[in-house]
Amino acid sequence: MRQRFLRLAALMSVAVLVLAACGSDEGGETPPVDDAATSAGPVDISGTTLTVSNWDLYMPKSVIKGFEEETGVNVEYALHTTNEDIMGKLTAANGTGFDLVFVSGPFVQALQGLGYAAELDHSQIPNLANLDPEATQLAFDPGNTHSVPYTWGTTGICYRSDLLSETPSSWEAFHTAAADTDQKMTMLGTDRWLLQPALLSLGYSVNTTDPAEIDEAKAWTMEAKENLLAFDDTTFYSKLASGEASLVHAWDGWCEYGRLEVKDPETIQFVIPDEGSDLWVDTMVVLEASENKAAAHAFIDYILRPDVGKSIVEFTFYKMPNAEVMAAVDPAVIEDYPTLAISPAELFEQEVQTDLGEEGTVLWSEAATEIKA
Repeated sequence: MRQRFLRLAALMSVAVLVLAACGSDEGGETPPVDDAATSAGPVDISGTTLTVSNWDLYMPKSVIKGFEEETGVNVEYALHTTNEDIMGKLTAANGTGFDLVFVSGPFVQALQGLGYAAELDHSQIPNLANLDPEATQLAFDPGNTHSVPYTWGTTGICYRSDLLSETPSSWEAFHTAAADTDQKMTMLGTDRWLLQPALLSLGYSVNTTDPAEIDEAKAWTMEAKENLLAFDDTTFYSKLASGEASLVHAWDGWCEYGRLEVKDPETIQFVIPDEGSDLWVDTMVVLEASENKAAAHAFIDYILRPDVGKSIVEFTFYKMPNAEVMAAVDPAVIEDYPTLAISPAELFEQEVQTDLGEEGTVLWSEAATEIKA
């Protein structure tokens, strides 16, 4: 997952609350659908420019080129490093500057609360029918009113089977290190994932905002820190491949990256711990300020096409919540990168991440700062 969460979220959440308080009805103000794109049938989008922001290496260049060739639309493709990065850009520009952005699920709620996310016109995205049914009822945006899932997955333990005497099965592996993992483990350092092993090990929700539970998770993680090589969100798979680490806290797709760097890929394995994990979802959001919503909708529809989605999965090693796409993926790729075989049912045994709100975000951020100090 190309995520990561928002130190800026506290500021965003304040703005969300302000806007919610100003809303005209119980469900909040609903942005208007792009009338120009919907009232008079198909719109000629050729010759227009679509500005998209996504994480680096999260889409093959061939997808952009293919869309441009088929539609005549010029795509200006920008990159952001984190959710915090793109949210900061949007906040500074009052929601302008992009037609379509890729963000993780909880940030859909933040964008919607700020009035930055446009309500989607599903008639312009017929390939929504390809989504897995579960992907249409996600907790952060049921009905896909403001977002369309791009990829999804979970977080677990990625490990070197040839370097460990026992197969890990619990988040407690980080808390009580064994001889072959002591000082050879890394944990994700981004706020939402940093506390996750502790919360799950202690039996709490990954979306908790209970101060007592967060304090308990902080203490657990401070103890685990003594066993770690590092907090690492970007190079943990390389540490695993080199043998510097033997066990890491990892997103499923990034665990697969480690397989690319070793002679025997079978030595790198991924497991969802017995206590469970999260279900994260990265999404596509059309911005309310976009003056080219028809092209943005067309781009989303293009992404959801089986032949296009297939190329994305085989490039990123991340699953798409799209049954037609996953059926089109080369079985040899799924065999080589087994986290691609994790089913929607298995993902939904995990807890969907949702927005923590203002107070919760501040509590999580403060705990993370203290742990990493």
